[in-house]
Amino acid sequence: MTSSINVSSGIQKIIGIDLGTTNSCVSVLENNIPIVIENSEGNRTTPSVVSVEGDEIFVGEHAKKMLLTNPTSTIFGSKRLIGRKFMDNEIQKYIKSLPYSTFSHVNGDVWINIEDKKFSPSQIGAFILSKMKETAEKYLNTKITKSVITVPAYFNDKQRQATKDAGAIAGLDVIRIINEPTAAALSYGLDKSENGIVAVYDLGGGTFDISILELKNGIFEVKSTNGDTNLGGEDIDNEIVTYLVDNFNKKNNVDLRTDKIGMQRIKEAAENLKKELSVKKSSVVRIPFAFIDNNNSLHLEEEFTRSKYENIVENILRKTVEPCKKALRDAKVELGDIKHVILVGGMTRMPLVRKIVKETFGIEPISSVNPDEVVAKGAAIQAGVLKGEIKNVLLLDVVPLSLGIETVGGIFSKIVNRNTTTPFKVSQIFTTSEDNQDEVDIKIYQGERPLAFHNKYLGNIKLKDIKPLPKGVPRIEVIFEADSNGIYKITAKDQIDNKEQSMEIIPNGGLTEQEIDRMINESEQLKTADLERKKNIEFKNEIENIVKTTENFITNSVLDSKKVSELNNSVNLLKKMNLEEKYDKKEIIEIENKIIKLIKSN
Repeated sequence: MTSSINVSSGIQKIIGIDLGTTNSCVSVLENNIPIVIENSEGNRTTPSVVSVEGDEIFVGEHAKKMLLTNPTSTIFGSKRLIGRKFMDNEIQKYIKSLPYSTFSHVNGDVWINIEDKKFSPSQIGAFILSKMKETAEKYLNTKITKSVITVPAYFNDKQRQATKDAGAIAGLDVIRIINEPTAAALSYGLDKSENGIVAVYDLGGGTFDISILELKNGIFEVKSTNGDTNLGGEDIDNEIVTYLVDNFNKKNNVDLRTDKIGMQRIKEAAENLKKELSVKKSSVVRIPFAFIDNNNSLHLEEEFTRSKYENIVENILRKTVEPCKKALRDAKVELGDIKHVILVGGMTRMPLVRKIVKETFGIEPISSVNPDEVVAKGAAIQAGVLKGEIKNVLLLDVVPLSLGIETVGGIFSKIVNRNTTTPFKVSQIFTTSEDNQDEVDIKIYQGERPLAFHNKYLGNIKLKDIKPLPKGVPRIEVIFEADSNGIYKITAKDQIDNKEQSMEIIPNGGLTEQEIDRMINESEQLKTADLERKKNIEFKNEIENIVKTTENFITNSVLDSKKVSELNNSVNLLKKMNLEEKYDKKEIIEIENKIIKLIKSN
């Protein structure tokens, strides 16, 4: 096989891959136009399903067929597991619906056990990426080594890193991780001369993302992003499965949940029903021999109108509305500012989804874009931008949550604000809180609450052997950096002797979407109480500084007894405030001014 070099330009081919929960897609630029590559079965998307049969691994269409005959050895939905901890509440809930076995790896991550073979979700992702790579290599007749891979906008750092690991396992150098809604906007907007603000509503098999972007003269700037990494087509299918199984149980007093093959048949029927009712007004689920025992066999049959179906699943789909509203608020745009709404993901073919989108944004969503292919095409375009094949296009993405450190009294000091554009490099100067400190322990958090312990702890840096000096004298620079893949690097640097310590943040278990939502919601709901506590901590810190300064002055100065008594009285009043945690800003200022006046009069 030849090298993947474009002979006319000398540029190596880079493919764009949409690694989806349900299906995956691969695209490449040809004459600056992204084209989707068909797989060996002649399909433009490939099921994200992996089947293990002895020493053989099957990916795609063949693996999906194995779901009906060997569900315990066939893996689907692995994207929901990648970079996640086994004990996460969302994972514990999700794995109950899986026919295959999962377990907690030594590091606490969720792994998969098939026929006594242990697989990480990254390995499963690698099998799918390898299929995409082979599909592209066969079409291009060249060896592919580089790719741009898409992820949900709300994927945390560990999930992004785990996706890059999957690429490495598949033999791909992942030169960029790009958010799925952003990729869709790139694909939609590249050949459009118009400028304006667009919303990308991305509802796929396992995740939901909403992003607000501004398109202006070739610049694609993400204004905000929101979403739910545990909401997608699988949840809709599972809701229908629950309905069918519960109804069957009521009619026949038989629980089908103990039959894994039978449950997989029902799930396939639920998926087909969803597709049929997207184009038809009614359909019937028929599963012959849904239950068989020694005495008899029972068939499952249930009629559905589109209205009946929508009544069952509407509550789940309505969960996409609030993230849309939050994204609009964060972007500081009004509904009237939105020029277009782009739909991404197979779920957006559902009439109810389109109705909800229209109600939410007040305009008809664009239906001219293929929701299954637009993300992969956007990844191919980004690959072209990175290699210089596509000119005059700039992509500016954002981080979903603020980053900062814990300072004196447990206060969360933000260094990088939510929705800051990536890549970035932001720094802030801090100092010591005690005299003669020779080390500082910098604890790093992610969130929106004023107090550090309410936010997500990411890690810490210890800067040792700093020069012992009075508190407030050392200058410690804390630098936050993010690359274009959204991976964070934090550095602490002593500006006096240039000693520094750095770390790359890959959180233990990362942030789930629910944690992000909880942080933002609690930040809004509890803002008043949090600010009050923050203010009290600041008062306490201020009083401690005044007390220490005054006591040092008394110790090191020649004073008459009256002045010493007055200063001690002021100090005792301040100490009492701290002891009782009852603060009066006006009184603190008066006491401080009195102390300053006494000191100056000496």
